[in-house]
Amino acid sequence: MNPEPRIIGFCCYTCAYAAADLAGSMRVTYDPAITIVAIPCTGAVEPGVVLAAFEEGADGVFIAGCLDGECHYKSGNLRAKERVRALCAVLEKLGLETARLEMFQVSAAMATRFRDKATAFAARIRALPPSPVRRREGRGE
Repeated sequence: MNPEPRIIGFCCYTCAYAAADLAGSMRVTYDPAITIVAIPCTGAVEPGVVLAAFEEGADGVFIAGCLDGECHYKSGNLRAKERVRALCAVLEKLGLETARLEMFQVSAAMATRFRDKATAFAARIRALPPSPVRRREGRGE
């Protein structure tokens, strides 16, 4: 039996994190395996941070940000999209499925869309075997 997956969601504070918070307020649930990390902007997510998340045991990582043209830091979400594309190529070279990384966009008012995207991502991760990079549980390795 596969262990419970570990999924990290890096969410821009202004839009995606607000949508996740609104989902909670509305009692719109999403997969409990998802851990949300609030960030100022998706453009602030460095590739090394995403790779470190996988190294530390994440089975999947998503980056959720503002809609195109709505980024509060002007072009942070566009920079993030480019980084995700580049990171998918790195994951492939490392032998990890590119399906383990995704970026999606929502506005602060899109609680249901956030739930739908996060839930679909979690379902995709659950269908994969545990990450081969994931450290063995309980051994401190």
